[in-house]
Amino acid sequence: MTEKHIILEQADPVLFYGVGNANMQMLKALHPKLRIVARSNVIKVMGDEAELEVFEDNVSRLEAHCVEYNSLSEEDIVHILRGEKTGRESSGQTAIVFSVSGRPIMARSENQQRLVKAFDEKDMVFVVGPAGSGKTYTSIALAVRALKQKQVRRLILSRPAVEAGEKLGFLPGDMRDKIDPYLQPLYDALEDMIPRIKLQEMMEQNVIQIAPLAFMRGRTLNDAIVILDEAQNTTPAQIKMFLTRMGQNTKMIITGDLTQIDLPRTQKCGLVEALHILEDIEGIGFIHLNEKDIVRHRLVTRIVNAYNKYEQHTSNDNESINKN
Repeated sequence: MTEKHIILEQADPVLFYGVGNANMQMLKALHPKLRIVARSNVIKVMGDEAELEVFEDNVSRLEAHCVEYNSLSEEDIVHILRGEKTGRESSGQTAIVFSVSGRPIMARSENQQRLVKAFDEKDMVFVVGPAGSGKTYTSIALAVRALKQKQVRRLILSRPAVEAGEKLGFLPGDMRDKIDPYLQPLYDALEDMIPRIKLQEMMEQNVIQIAPLAFMRGRTLNDAIVILDEAQNTTPAQIKMFLTRMGQNTKMIITGDLTQIDLPRTQKCGLVEALHILEDIEGIGFIHLNEKDIVRHRLVTRIVNAYNKYEQHTSNDNESINKN
């Protein structure tokens, strides 16, 4: 009798084993000649060597499905072991990734589809658009997909810790406690795409890193997807520093909203300058999202439009005053 230990390296054991270990009970029923014990992310199997090889291959296919779709049902197990397509695979949906609830995360507008295409074709992509247009969420979905498909080894997310009305020094806690509120939108998106336990493990192993922009200085970022969010709040020196961190087998996405610049009025915006300087550089993509791409509550579109009209009206009034 042969004994083997199979480690679930990528899948969340809770999802893989199923509610009440239902999935494992089905696997045991499908392999009655084997003795199977599952604990944490390790499956201990004992039995005939040929039967063990079949079981290991099945587990590998099931784990791949679990990682891609963030779910594994008894029905999925039957289809996969028979070599048939599951409902998600045969539906024809062009999902970027699947959420932890199994919901397909897709490009929901024409410009978001352009972002997906640009990411596949370019090593660096600038994404500019208003609040709610899917800049950050779609970018993180693309990065998670690349990580799951093992195109890169790391995912690095960064934001400038610029004070938008609050003072960093007055926030409670140590430096990490003070900085984390600025990075919370990045955590929120990741938690929607990666099971929480697995996400915590990946962060502890530095497979996924979330850090303020200042922590990028002096680093060379190889074999990674790197996202700089809220880039409109960078200075020219900061964004230049970030862009020059790019190493081998690395892709960068830089997102920003030029209507939400929190820098002092006397400070030049690094994103605006970078868009101008780099507009003709080969290998860099530029995606401009607008109000039509907003995928939050319908009121967000109305709010953005109202502010745009107000700012245009104010600008026209100021021009009239200056002429007079």
